[in-house]
Amino acid sequence: MTARPEMYRFHNGEKAPLQFDSAEFDARLKGLRARMAEQGVEVAVFTSMHNIAYYSGFLYCAFGRPYGLVVTADQDVTISAGIDAGQPWRRCHGDNITYTDWQRDNYWRAILSVAGTGRVVGYEGDHLTLLQKSKLDAFLHPSRTVDIAPATMMQRMHKSAAELDLIRKCCKVADVGGYAIRDAIKVGTREIDVAMAGRDAMEHEIARVFPDAEYRDSWVWFQSGINTDGAHNPVTARQLERGDILSLNTFPMISAYYVALERTMFVGEVDPASLKIWEANVAAHEYGMSLLKPGVSCAEVTAKINDFLEERQLLQYRTFGYGHSFGILSHYYGREAGLELREDIDTVLEPGMVISMEPMLTIADDQPGAGGYREHDVLIITEDGNEDITGYPYGPAFNVVG
Repeated sequence: MTARPEMYRFHNGEKAPLQFDSAEFDARLKGLRARMAEQGVEVAVFTSMHNIAYYSGFLYCAFGRPYGLVVTADQDVTISAGIDAGQPWRRCHGDNITYTDWQRDNYWRAILSVAGTGRVVGYEGDHLTLLQKSKLDAFLHPSRTVDIAPATMMQRMHKSAAELDLIRKCCKVADVGGYAIRDAIKVGTREIDVAMAGRDAMEHEIARVFPDAEYRDSWVWFQSGINTDGAHNPVTARQLERGDILSLNTFPMISAYYVALERTMFVGEVDPASLKIWEANVAAHEYGMSLLKPGVSCAEVTAKINDFLEERQLLQYRTFGYGHSFGILSHYYGREAGLELREDIDTVLEPGMVISMEPMLTIADDQPGAGGYREHDVLIITEDGNEDITGYPYGPAFNVVG
């Protein structure tokens, strides 16, 4: 019988063009190694989609299989499953090892081949399961383990010039989806049909602007009527009616990077009670954007918007924080939780950070002005303020349509 290997290198074909050049990934790894040195970490074992993508460019598709990235002082090696063949190597910055499924835990044997034993190992405490942590300990026999997730999150918060350029382009794609949605809104049209128009427009634009990329994961949430009450409510087949409140949400994904465009809209007309709530939320949105500047903490921004809404007797309708960081994240991977506009986040805004302003007010269905009102812009913190990189207009003057 042919011997079955535990792992092998399947470097099939040539390396594909990544979204960033080698210098960008080298700079990220240099920053990581500096953070590792500060904490005495000799080898980092990453398991999350967001950190593997951030440091290598490879975004895995798990389907129940584990993936990894091992970083030492002189190596960066992605660990991938045999089902993906050569694609992970073609789409990563460094080296790649493929593990086989001929026997259980070949994944950890592949990691061991790079990491060695008895070393100080960094891992992601917010991602590694108890089961996999026990296997890390059993296979690598670390002298000590260190949770390096907080340090990597802080690194990801500060965007490079290349990242900012990509994020600006992403926001322009989101705007394209927004205009396509606006054109598709008509009485009797289903939410799903409007959502598909926005998604298709973004996919075409992504393929035009990024011809060398892999395409996946862009989506739209388009909600109407009572379905607008939650920010993340799925699309349905509900048909639009005249006077409906709408929530437009476009989410283009390029090389694991996420941005969002979100707007309140109405079909054909807006009643006086709804208009009053809408205009108040727009005012909170504009006020909130004016507060985003270097030297201000997330908690301070949150407190000021809270006061703004409290003065208008609307604070009780707020359902979540006022904004969050952008970069490598999605609804199923990644989160820079240290950069959210909430009462319990003391992070101070600095130039190069990217954050949204997205106040939302939700009025119950049995009340005048019922529905969920949300505006959302993406902003880059600059040396003396911010740069709003969302272009699609907000407010009643543009968004009463159909």
